[in-house]
Amino acid sequence: MASNLPGLIIGGLLPALFYGISGVFAKSSSNAGMSVGGHLFVIGITVSITGVLFNVLLPGNMPSLVAIASSSMHGILWGLGTGCVVLGLIKYQVPLAKLVPLYNMNTLVTSGLALMIFSEWRAVNPLQLFVGAGLIVAGGILVSGA
Repeated sequence: MASNLPGLIIGGLLPALFYGISGVFAKSSSNAGMSVGGHLFVIGITVSITGVLFNVLLPGNMPSLVAIASSSMHGILWGLGTGCVVLGLIKYQVPLAKLVPLYNMNTLVTSGLALMIFSEWRAVNPLQLFVGAGLIVAGGILVSGA
């Protein structure tokens, strides 16, 4: 486990912090009158700038068409999800504190797909995965008031 620790911190804890704080800015943006399309447009520009910085600081290989297509699908799906979150905030005035536990159930979708597509079922403890998934669902139900 110790050899995975830097990867878990950089790839897990820091994104949790960044994504968590970013939700507050989504609500702040919508409260300030930003439209869903405008919100996504500004995010797209700033994500592109962030990508340029990462590419300069950590240059990599020339991507394949499969890599480009996969990154494009990631962006489309992420944009649709983010747009739906902002729409829920703007049009339906749903509290951010209720939305976040629900949309973060995305971990169940990603985990399930990774288990099947990438055969990650070989590298996980099924009991821990099942209990963790149950807690995520219970938390989403509890916080959303469903």
